[in-house]
Amino acid sequence: MPARTRRGDPPAEQRVGRDPARTARSVPPAGRAVPAAPTPMLATAGELPPAAEDRRWGYEFKWDGVRAVAVVADGRPALWARSGTEITVRYPELTRLPTALSGREAVLDGEVVALDPAGRPDFGVLQGRMHRTGPEVARMAAAAPVTYLVFDLLALDGEDLTERPYAERRARLDGLAPTGERWVTTPWFRGGGASVLAASRENGLEGVVAKRLDSPYRAGVRGPDWRKVKNLRTQAVVVGGWRPGQGRRAGGVGSLLVGVHDDAGRLVYAGHVGTGFTAQALRDIGGLVTPRRTSPFADALPREVTRDARWVEPELVGEVAFAVWTADGRMRHPSWRGLRDDVAPEDVVEEW
Repeated sequence: MPARTRRGDPPAEQRVGRDPARTARSVPPAGRAVPAAPTPMLATAGELPPAAEDRRWGYEFKWDGVRAVAVVADGRPALWARSGTEITVRYPELTRLPTALSGREAVLDGEVVALDPAGRPDFGVLQGRMHRTGPEVARMAAAAPVTYLVFDLLALDGEDLTERPYAERRARLDGLAPTGERWVTTPWFRGGGASVLAASRENGLEGVVAKRLDSPYRAGVRGPDWRKVKNLRTQAVVVGGWRPGQGRRAGGVGSLLVGVHDDAGRLVYAGHVGTGFTAQALRDIGGLVTPRRTSPFADALPREVTRDARWVEPELVGEVAFAVWTADGRMRHPSWRGLRDDVAPEDVVEEW
């Protein structure tokens, strides 16, 4: 059985989910030229910086939504997901630009979220919008519009800002103030990480992202200059198989076999997820997977799992919440949160 290499916290140049120079290359609708966007910079899961270093960091709330880079040109935005997919058509309410961006060219980083009545992100509501591209989109946008929360400015009127320090980029973003319609500039704080994290818990948010004030923006890199500190542990996973249901789930998908990629790029088994599903979610997953004859996982699975497993092509990405990683590389008490089509399967690695 291949040994699993657990991910640590090496230098940023080694923490690359994909080529830093890679940009989104989805084919735009006919007759429309859509500028490409850089692959977002990613944060490493961890703890708050030590108190002695706190003043060297900026802190933002972590928003439970879909990461999106917005490229604004010719009076309209194009939204790109982490996977390199152009997702503008899914969120038509975001195509009306704030006044501050009128006549400007800009590249911004942010998160598409669906907010509940209390103003908190509701990932479950967003799930209903993530895969829609048909005529129902306009109705859904009117009934439950999403919001684009902007937290970084990567370029403005032809000036590349990615080599500028985070503190300067945030100051430029605050000065631009692209707020209006369904766009909102998020707050950030210099130092005070413990207080910001406590406030995130009190307000039912996912956690905080700590960013070194002097850090440049490294497209496609998951490095130590950005840290995500979560109140709830979540993990992107690749679906590699399923097990038949029993009782009310008989005749269909009952649970999922999921994995992550190790440092060698192999898909390794990470656990068996049987909770957190609605009946409709299980039916949807059953219709989206592609069967295969052999296991897609590089390592050997327990006999109690393989005896009734149905293998699928590792094409579907989802997200689970869990308690902790076990010593043998399994997620303890994983619970399904939903599908994620904003993350490419090959980019799914262990985040904790």
